[in-house]
Amino acid sequence: MNTFDVAVVGAGMVGAALALALAREGFDVAVIEPRAPKAWNARDDVDLRVVALALSSVDLFGRLDAWKEISAARASAYRHMRVWDALAPGALKFDAADAGRTALGWIVENRLIQSVLWQALQREARITLHCPARVTATDATGDRRTLALDDGSVVCAKLVVAADGADSPLRGLLGIAARERDYGQCAVVAHVATERAHEATAWQRFLPGATLAFLPLADGRCSIVWSAPDAEAARLLALDDDSFRAELGAAFDFRLGRITATTPRASFPLRMQLADRYIAPRFALIGDAAHAVHPLAGQGVNLGLRDVEELRSVLVEAREARRDIAAESLLRRYERRRRSDNTLSAHAFDAIQRAFGSAAMPVAAFRGTGLALVDAIAPLKRMFAAHAAGR
Repeated sequence: MNTFDVAVVGAGMVGAALALALAREGFDVAVIEPRAPKAWNARDDVDLRVVALALSSVDLFGRLDAWKEISAARASAYRHMRVWDALAPGALKFDAADAGRTALGWIVENRLIQSVLWQALQREARITLHCPARVTATDATGDRRTLALDDGSVVCAKLVVAADGADSPLRGLLGIAARERDYGQCAVVAHVATERAHEATAWQRFLPGATLAFLPLADGRCSIVWSAPDAEAARLLALDDDSFRAELGAAFDFRLGRITATTPRASFPLRMQLADRYIAPRFALIGDAAHAVHPLAGQGVNLGLRDVEELRSVLVEAREARRDIAAESLLRRYERRRRSDNTLSAHAFDAIQRAFGSAAMPVAAFRGTGLALVDAIAPLKRMFAAHAAGR
């Protein structure tokens, strides 16, 4: 039986970041992952799934010695953000220079980040990888929690952390329920070329019942995320390329001219999900296993990486104080801090989605006025910009 300080179940972006952060702090860490991520290759087309990394997330990857490799491969800084409404006047503009920064954030492929972090996991002496492997059972006794794996092995750790996604099997084994809201929407994603340059700008337009984001890619194209009701998303997916490009250009108000090319499209369903609790005896949830949010603000991964920072901090404090790293009082501190922020953020995104998804003209007029008001009041605008940047 292998015994570790911490066992992390799930090696996606958030789980891998936590494992690396703890290993660099001197903890012995086991990582259990069902399948290794596909290796990133510069010759491959850009992954359809991208993330908007906030400055706080980039700082974390920098401390993990991963950001240099990620940014050198294929990352696109966005220096401006433009938000406007299709039904009402009023717009919101953020510029990095106004805050004395070089960027508001970076658009990076999921696969690239996962590939870089996976290679770092393999190099780290304090990390033991179990892959491919799945957890089939778990039990907490005394000062340890054990994990039975489907390859017949057993992993034992002072603390087990579930980072195995929104449908977390491990959360289910612990009997932790999650409240869910199905938006009845899908996000249609593709990469498109436009007549004019993307201007290192993240664009978002609110449409009746839908939202549309254009995110700048390093190769000059834009990654689009078109969140629409299920039936409308299915229609968009079924369009031929010419029809799709025409509808997309009109929906985007031709801000970058005509859409000149598109990749094949894909889609994924949208939901909000919040775990009823984040902890159990010698156990904690992080990332999507604890909270899944609407993608309109692009903050899902960033919230998960803030979980990483908070849990790392709590565990390091405990060790320095010579306390049990999985003591209930310590885990409750993590839960209290992160559950509050994540729940507030999830409901804020939900409220924005409801308000800006309405086609009612009184509501549209109100939100247009709201965008203009935020844009005009410097302290309020700085607060919104700081939150978007993860500061």
